[in-house]
Amino acid sequence: MKTLKLYIVALLAITVGSYTNAQTNNQSKKLTTKTELIKVSGNCESCKTRIEKAAKVEGVTKADWSEKTKVLTLVYNPSKVTGDDIQKKIAAVGHDTPKYKATDKAYNALPGCCKYR
Repeated sequence: MKTLKLYIVALLAITVGSYTNAQTNNQSKKLTTKTELIKVSGNCESCKTRIEKAAKVEGVTKADWSEKTKVLTLVYNPSKVTGDDIQKKIAAVGHDTPKYKATDKAYNALPGCCKYR
C-alpha cells in the first residue's frame, strides 16, 4: 500500500512539474511586436509593391504603404529587426524615409511614374 501511495505522489509531482515547465516555456516564446508609422516617398502602385517588398524582412509581420498618405505601417519584432534596418532597405530600393535618403543611383533606377523628387 505504501508503494502505491509513493507511486501516485511521484506521478503527481512529475505531472505538475511538467505542466509548470510548459507554462514557463510558452510565456518565453510569446513574441513582442512593435508598430511603427514611417513616412516613405513614392507615387503609385508600383511604388507600393516595391516599398512593401523591401520592408518585409525577417521579423516583419506587416508592411502596408498607403499611396494616399505616403505612410508605411509596420508591425515587427524588435528583437529580430530594427526600424532603422527597415528604413535602410527601403532607401536602398529608391524611396526616401525620414532617416535615410535613397542614393541617386537607386532613385534614378526607378521607373518614370515612381519619380517623386
